[in-house]
Amino acid sequence: MIELGVMFGLMGVTAVALIVKLLRRNRTENVDGLLIEQTSRVQAHNDRVTYSSAAVHNSSPTVRGHYRP
Repeated sequence: MIELGVMFGLMGVTAVALIVKLLRRNRTENVDGLLIEQTSRVQAHNDRVTYSSAAVHNSSPTVRGHYRP
């Protein structure tokens, strides 16, 4: 019975520590930082779309490409 109390106590302390860590992390408050984050997010989205598996493997062969499967 004591082991369960210790286990739940450690889980509770860990949860509280994670909540405190998330609430105290630095957030971008100025406009420049927000614009940088937005630009990075848009670029990451564009890269995921451009270099996705479907886009890379289902493209039509080009005239210069000599690859034959």
